[in-house]
Amino acid sequence: MKNMPNIPEEKHLFLEIITEQLSQIQGMVAVVLGGSYASGRQHANSDLDIGLYYHEAQPFAINNIRTVAEKIAKPDIPATVTDFYTWGAWVNGGAWIHTPVGKVDFLYRNLDQVEKTIADCHQGIVKHDYDQQPSHGYYSSGYLAETQICIPLYDPQKQIERLKTQVAIYPSLMKQRIISDSLWAAEFTLLHARGFAATGDIYNTAGCLVRAAANLTQVLFAINEAYFLSDKKVMGIIAAFSILPAGYAEEIGSILAHPGQTTAELHNAVFRMEAAWQSVTALTQGSYLPKFLL
Repeated sequence: MKNMPNIPEEKHLFLEIITEQLSQIQGMVAVVLGGSYASGRQHANSDLDIGLYYHEAQPFAINNIRTVAEKIAKPDIPATVTDFYTWGAWVNGGAWIHTPVGKVDFLYRNLDQVEKTIADCHQGIVKHDYDQQPSHGYYSSGYLAETQICIPLYDPQKQIERLKTQVAIYPSLMKQRIISDSLWAAEFTLLHARGFAATGDIYNTAGCLVRAAANLTQVLFAINEAYFLSDKKVMGIIAAFSILPAGYAEEIGSILAHPGQTTAELHNAVFRMEAAWQSVTALTQGSYLPKFLL
């Protein structure tokens, strides 16, 4: 296992033990370290996120995963182990385990599905599963982000290494599709937000503002050719982008913190979000033409 200086020694040793046990399971194609430790955004209490890859036609047995999970779990806190696709279509399934060195998560990954998704993204096909995870769902392009940042712990057939070469360059068609679709979605949402604000509808106005902000997040990641993984800590990541409207992160935070209660306040919040949308649209240098907010 390669040296990983950002991981405490006790967790590093624990990873070696876990990897050795998982690698012995029939059907285990690869084991990787993902999440915050892979991306370098960990903190003292960060989980160890471990991806377990299998082929759809020959998956590993869940009982074997359960055996490993029970071995490393604290005796007073039983491990939670799921079947395939129990958690949804994208965040497939896995295990939540409380161990002596902290929380460890196993995350199943269907290698065939990952490969197809990467190929689709290169063709500009990105899927969005809003119900998969808070706060704004799961984007299929997240598989590319996972592949890019993950650290292989067990990859005897070099499958992860091969996938990494496929995501080394941000797909141009995916970039174009995300920018156009997300700017359109934000624009359409803000058109409706105007109507909700005019009637003093706080619930729907606030919902539109958050939804539009989430769309703009996708645009900014695409413009900067950065793979989007999740909404966790996302505004801090955006604030560090080289291509970004001045004061963008602060303005979005201010709008969403106080959308208002009166018709006038709600209207002002929508107006400010429209201005943020316009500032992001301007970064496309005319490649996106407004459809509704003229």
